[in-house]
This record gives sequence, C-alpha cells and structure tokens, in this order.
Amino acid sequence: MTRARHRAFIAPRLLGSLAVFAAFPAYLAMRGAPSALEVGAFAWLIAPILLSWYLSRTGRYESACALSSLALSALIMAVSIKSGGIDSFAAVWLIVIPLEAAFSASRRVVVFSAALALSCALLLIFIGHFGWLPKPETNPELRSTLLAFGVASATLYAAVLAFAADTLARTSVTLLSMEEERYRLLARNMSDVISRQRRNGAVMFISPAVETLLGAPVAQLHGHGLFERVHVADRPAYLTALSEAAGGSEASSVEFRLRRDAPGEGRGAHQPVDFIWVEMRCRPLDRAGLTKGPEQEVVAVMRDVTDRKLQEQALELARSAAERADAAKTRFLATMSHELRTPLNAIIGFSEMLMQEQALVLNAARRREYAQLINDSGQHLLSVVNGILDMSKMESGNFEITPEPFAPRAALINCCNLLALRARENGVDLSADAPHDLPVITGDPRAFKQIVLNLVSNAIKFTERGGRVAVSAGVDGSRLLMRITDTGVGIAADDLKRIGDPFFQAGKTYQRRHEGTGLGLSIVKSLVNLHGGEMSIESKLDEGTTVTIALPINFVAEATIGATITPLPPSRSVQTGQVFQVKKSA
Repeated sequence: MTRARHRAFIAPRLLGSLAVFAAFPAYLAMRGAPSALEVGAFAWLIAPILLSWYLSRTGRYESACALSSLALSALIMAVSIKSGGIDSFAAVWLIVIPLEAAFSASRRVVVFSAALALSCALLLIFIGHFGWLPKPETNPELRSTLLAFGVASATLYAAVLAFAADTLARTSVTLLSMEEERYRLLARNMSDVISRQRRNGAVMFISPAVETLLGAPVAQLHGHGLFERVHVADRPAYLTALSEAAGGSEASSVEFRLRRDAPGEGRGAHQPVDFIWVEMRCRPLDRAGLTKGPEQEVVAVMRDVTDRKLQEQALELARSAAERADAAKTRFLATMSHELRTPLNAIIGFSEMLMQEQALVLNAARRREYAQLINDSGQHLLSVVNGILDMSKMESGNFEITPEPFAPRAALINCCNLLALRARENGVDLSADAPHDLPVITGDPRAFKQIVLNLVSNAIKFTERGGRVAVSAGVDGSRLLMRITDTGVGIAADDLKRIGDPFFQAGKTYQRRHEGTGLGLSIVKSLVNLHGGEMSIESKLDEGTTVTIALPINFVAEATIGATITPLPPSRSVQTGQVFQVKKSA
C-alpha cells in the first residue's frame, strides 16, 4: 500500500512536468516572448520533480504531501495576484489543494492543506479589498478564455485525483483481501486451534481446526459452546487461566479435558463420553489501533496433548508398579529371613545335639523327639518353598491344572478333619456345614483342597483361644458358594485393600504374632480366578473375617490337561494382587 501511494504521488507529477516542458517550445512559437509571470509558472514545474526526488530518497510521504501543497498554493497565489486576485482564473485551483492532500492518508496534512487554501483565499480577498492588486487584463475575451481554462484544468485535475483515489481504494481492498486470505489459510491449515475469548469463557472467534479436534462445527462453539464442553472438574482452572490472562500482561497456560463428539451419527445415551486432554496458552489481546471493547479479550492457542498425558499416566503406573514390586521384594526378604531362619536354626541346633549324643547322653526317647523336631522344621521349610514355587509359577503363567469332576463336600469335610487337631490345640471351635446334596463340580481337586486348607488354616491361626471358625457351603444358581467365617482379630480397612498381594501380611511386620509368608491368600485368589471364580473378603478389626468363594459348578475350561495361566485384570470382588485365567498351552 505504501508503494502504491508513492507511485500515485510521483507518477502524475513527473508526467505533468515532462508534458509541460515538452509543450513549452510550441508555446513560445505561438506566444512569442514570454512575460515574467509565464517564465515563473514554467519555472515552478521544477518543484514537482524535486518533490518526487525528495520522496524517493527519504520515504517521508507526509512531508512530501505538505511540501506539494505549499508549492501548489505558492503558484496559485502568484498567478492569482497577477491576474485579478480572487476573481482570477487560477483562484479556482485553491479547492484542489485539500483534495490533493487527501492522498496523504494523514489528518494533519489534510488539515494543514485546508487551512493553507483557506488562508490563501482570505489573503487574496484582503489584498483585493485594499486595492493592492496590479491592474487586471481588460480584454473580455481573454479573461473568459483564461477563466474557462482555469475551471477546465481544475476539473481535469480533480478527475485525475478521483481516478487515483479509486485506484488506491481498489488496491487497499485487494491487499486487505489478500491479507485476510493469508491468515485464513494459516488458520485452516494449522493443527493448533486459535480462538478469541472473553474472561468468562465466551468465544468470539475460533479457527476451523477445532472441527477436526472436537468433531463439532464452529457455529456450535461460539458463545459458551466451548465452555460447556470443558470437563466439569476442569472448569475452575479453565476460567482462572482466562481471567489471569485478561487481567495481566503475561501469558498463562492450563491443561484441561474437552468433550469430543464421536464420528458418525449422534452419540446415544449408552455411548460413553469421549474426553481429550488439551493444553491452552492464552494472553491478552493487543487492541492497538482497535476500538476498546467493554472488557479485555484473550487470544488462546489450544493443542491436543492426549498422547502426552497418556504417556505420563503410563509412566506413573509403571513407577507405581515398580514401587510396589520393590516393596514386595522388601517384604519377601523380610518374611523369608524370618520364616527360613527359625526352622533352619532348629534343624542345625537339634542335629548338632544328635551329633554330640555321647557327650549329652541322649536316650532313645530324646533322640526321637529331636528327630521329630528336625522333621517338622524340614516340613515347614518344604511348605514355604512350595508356596514360593507355586506363586512363581502362577505369576509366570506356567501353573498347570487338571480339571475333572469331583465331590466338593467330601473334599471340604476332609480338609476340615485334617485341621481339626490344630483347631483343638489352639482352643478354637471348628465347624463345617456342607449339605449332602451338594452337586458334583468340575475343577482341579488338588487346587480346591489347597484353597480350603489355606483359608481354614488362616482362620484358625488368627482366631484367639475360645473363638469360632465356621465353614459352610451351598449352591447359588450355577455357582458353588463357600464361606469361611471366624471371630478372630480381623483386618484393618487399609490392609483389606491389599489382602491378596504376594508376601503382604496385615499389620506391621515387627508386630506380628503369627508366622507366615503372606502367600496363602495370594495363592488362593489366583487359584479361584484360575477356575473362573470370585473371592471377596469382609472384615472388621477385632470382630472377625468372612471370606466368600464363588466357583462355577460346570467349569468349562478352554484348555485341557496341561493348561497354563496368563495374567488378567483383577476381579470385581478383589481389588489387588495378580489374577489369572486359563488358556490353552502350546
């Protein structure tokens, strides 16, 4: 636009001056010797050339326009004074001065030119009123000719100015359209969404890229349409960021969730809501050169950061899993150091006493007692090692089961009979309630017995003397339900969430009064899920615990003998620990 204005200023002045200089010899041939006024007028034609040179060298457009108005007014005044003052044919050119100044696009230059033209007119009237003007030309025909020439030349020059103004206006519109198309092209092809918003979240403008981001037309997001898509929990942070940006001079940033429309038809009531994570950077709108609005607006740039948030969540989950694994390793070492050291000390101690039989003078009864203690310690070590091996197989997916039909009542009664002696020694009343009409179920009998033995022995171990342990079984639809209820110490609510984690034991390790590796319930839970069942635990501290096992009666495993297990998500009843599912082995 600046180049167009400079061309409009320079081109007519150069062309006009050169045209008059070209016609000057012909004028001399027709006119003869010129007068002093005519020589001055032709000499003035050098001024437009000098002004064009000044503008091209300095680029000061307003100064050049002001100097042009001065030069033109000086020429008009000189000619008017010599040819009749305000009645001169040249006085009509005074109205051209402010018209020409309009091209400067500066109010100061226009006001200066208008004041200059008005001052020249008043000066001509003042000089004429006091009779200070030279005697005008008395030839009427010549005066009429000169007046016609003055009006015609002024009209022609005004027409040239009008055409030039139209050209500049067209150029301005074209440049504006090109600029708008350039920004529109950028806005459409940017993956980031650009918006102009008020501090209350109302959208004044938003780029078309939002249609790809949210799957909604731009018209639906104007006003508070975008705010209504912000997750309810993130709306305070969203509005706070806009308010801070509108009230300050620095940019603010916030991350929030936006509801995205599903592709295709409208979302049904049963279809889950899809939210994406968006990062928004906003700063106050620079309204330089614009009319101030009722409130400060904000320019915001939004981009989809869902992938990054998912990666951060995955890293957080991995970190939590690593921390849990490290804690499990610590618990394992602490538990194993206690569970292995005690029987090993007994084995080593009593074996050394047997080695010194002659010095200690041991009789046969004492030797049998020591041998029995060594055997019991060895059996305890074997059970610990077997538990660790079973848990390792389950976690690695290599634990084998052999599903077959069996009677659950007989297995349940047998397990209770095996633990009856331990219950009597601990002063615990153990009872079993299993109906005779319990149906035959399909599963691994060895795993079923291991489930019952672990649960009942746990109940006996954590029940104080004089307490009760009740084992019951029944049928619920297509499932076999077993409940093991005790009146023992119970489990705290915080520990109940972690029951079933490998090597986890309720209570603090250094405060435990009962031995154990913490693998019993973890193995039970894995075996139950391996059979497609569920386990739930209800407990209150110092009141007792109830463990409910639900197993399918007709367990239809996808695998046959030699099945393996692979990790599954936790069941509905148990929230923690490793869970497994049957899968055919290769």
